Amino acid sequence: MSELADRKCKPCEGGVAPLDRAAAQRLLADLGGEWTLADDGRSIRRAWAFRDFYRTMSFVNALAHVANIEDHHPDLEVGYNYCRVRYTTHAIGGLSENDFVCAAKIDRLPLA
Repeated sequence: MSELADRKCKPCEGGVAPLDRAAAQRLLADLGGEWTLADDGRSIRRAWAFRDFYRTMSFVNALAHVANIEDHHPDLEVGYNYCRVRYTTHAIGGLSENDFVCAAKIDRLPLA
Protein backbone atom coordinates (compact mmCIF):
# COMPACT_ATOMS: atom_id res chain seq x y z
CA MET A 1 0.00 0.00 0.00
CA SER A 2 2.76 2.48 0.86
CA GLU A 3 4.24 2.33 -2.64
CA LEU A 4 0.94 3.44 -4.18
CA ALA A 5 0.48 6.15 -1.57
CA ASP A 6 3.91 7.55 -2.37
CA ARG A 7 3.07 8.05 -6.05
CA LYS A 8 1.52 11.16 -7.61
CA CYS A 9 -1.48 11.19 -9.91
CA LYS A 10 -0.74 11.75 -13.58
CA PRO A 11 -2.91 14.05 -15.69
CA CYS A 12 -5.59 12.11 -17.54
CA GLU A 13 -7.74 13.87 -20.10
CA GLY A 14 -8.86 10.72 -21.89
CA GLY A 15 -7.41 9.01 -24.92
CA VAL A 16 -6.13 6.05 -22.92
CA ALA A 17 -7.85 2.78 -22.16
CA PRO A 18 -9.08 2.08 -18.63
CA LEU A 19 -7.41 -0.70 -16.68
CA ASP A 20 -8.72 -4.17 -17.42
CA ARG A 21 -10.14 -6.27 -14.59
CA ALA A 22 -6.90 -8.22 -14.04
CA ALA A 23 -4.81 -5.05 -13.71
CA ALA A 24 -7.40 -3.50 -11.40
CA GLN A 25 -7.39 -6.59 -9.19
CA ARG A 26 -3.59 -6.51 -8.95
CA LEU A 27 -3.65 -2.88 -7.80
CA LEU A 28 -6.59 -3.59 -5.49
CA ALA A 29 -4.45 -6.21 -3.74
CA ASP A 30 -1.97 -3.42 -2.90
CA LEU A 31 -4.69 -1.52 -0.99
CA GLY A 32 -6.16 -2.33 2.39
CA GLY A 33 -8.75 -5.10 2.28
CA GLU A 34 -11.66 -2.69 2.67
CA TRP A 35 -11.70 -1.51 -0.94
CA THR A 36 -13.87 -3.43 -3.39
CA LEU A 37 -13.98 -3.56 -7.16
CA ALA A 38 -17.38 -2.85 -8.71
CA ASP A 39 -19.03 -5.69 -10.62
CA ASP A 40 -18.48 -3.87 -13.91
CA GLY A 41 -14.77 -3.33 -13.06
CA ARG A 42 -15.03 0.44 -13.64
CA SER A 43 -14.71 1.71 -10.07
CA ILE A 44 -13.50 0.92 -6.57
CA ARG A 45 -15.33 1.81 -3.41
CA ARG A 46 -15.01 1.82 0.34
CA ALA A 47 -17.18 2.91 3.26
CA TRP A 48 -16.25 4.38 6.63
CA ALA A 49 -18.32 4.72 9.80
CA PHE A 50 -17.76 7.46 12.40
CA ARG A 51 -19.04 8.26 15.87
CA ASP A 52 -20.56 11.59 14.90
CA PHE A 53 -20.96 14.30 12.28
CA TYR A 54 -17.87 16.21 13.38
CA ARG A 55 -15.59 13.23 12.79
CA THR A 56 -17.30 12.43 9.51
CA MET A 57 -16.78 15.95 8.22
CA SER A 58 -13.19 16.08 9.46
CA PHE A 59 -12.49 12.98 7.39
CA VAL A 60 -14.32 14.38 4.36
CA ASN A 61 -12.33 17.63 4.58
CA ALA A 62 -9.04 15.72 4.77
CA LEU A 63 -10.13 13.57 1.83
CA ALA A 64 -11.05 16.69 -0.15
CA HIS A 65 -7.60 18.12 0.53
CA VAL A 66 -5.93 14.99 -0.88
CA ALA A 67 -8.26 15.06 -3.91
CA ASN A 68 -7.40 18.68 -4.66
CA ILE A 69 -3.66 18.15 -4.28
CA GLU A 70 -3.80 15.16 -6.63
CA ASP A 71 -6.36 16.81 -8.92
CA HIS A 72 -8.31 13.55 -8.90
CA HIS A 73 -11.73 13.65 -7.27
CA PRO A 74 -13.94 10.82 -6.00
CA ASP A 75 -17.69 10.52 -5.86
CA LEU A 76 -18.86 10.78 -2.24
CA GLU A 77 -21.93 9.84 -0.25
CA VAL A 78 -21.87 11.54 3.14
CA GLY A 79 -24.24 11.42 6.09
CA TYR A 80 -24.24 12.04 9.80
CA ASN A 81 -21.86 9.21 10.68
CA TYR A 82 -20.71 7.68 7.41
CA CYS A 83 -18.80 8.37 4.23
CA ARG A 84 -18.80 6.21 1.12
CA VAL A 85 -16.11 6.85 -1.47
CA ARG A 86 -16.10 5.71 -5.08
CA TYR A 87 -13.12 6.25 -7.34
CA THR A 88 -13.21 6.06 -11.12
CA THR A 89 -11.48 8.09 -13.79
CA HIS A 90 -14.37 9.86 -15.44
CA ALA A 91 -12.33 10.95 -18.49
CA ILE A 92 -11.78 7.32 -19.55
CA GLY A 93 -14.95 5.72 -18.21
CA GLY A 94 -13.13 3.32 -15.92
CA LEU A 95 -10.20 2.83 -13.61
CA SER A 96 -6.72 4.27 -13.92
CA GLU A 97 -3.73 4.02 -11.62
CA ASN A 98 -4.76 7.43 -10.24
CA ASP A 99 -7.79 5.86 -8.55
CA PHE A 100 -5.59 3.44 -6.64
CA VAL A 101 -3.01 6.11 -5.77
CA CYS A 102 -5.72 8.29 -4.23
CA ALA A 103 -7.32 5.33 -2.44
CA ALA A 104 -3.96 4.49 -0.86
CA LYS A 105 -3.52 8.10 0.23
CA ILE A 106 -7.00 8.12 1.77
CA ASP A 107 -6.15 4.93 3.65
CA ARG A 108 -3.30 6.85 5.31
CA LEU A 109 -5.60 9.52 6.77
CA PRO A 110 -5.84 9.40 10.54
CA LEU A 111 -9.28 8.53 11.87
CA ALA A 112 -10.40 9.93 15.21
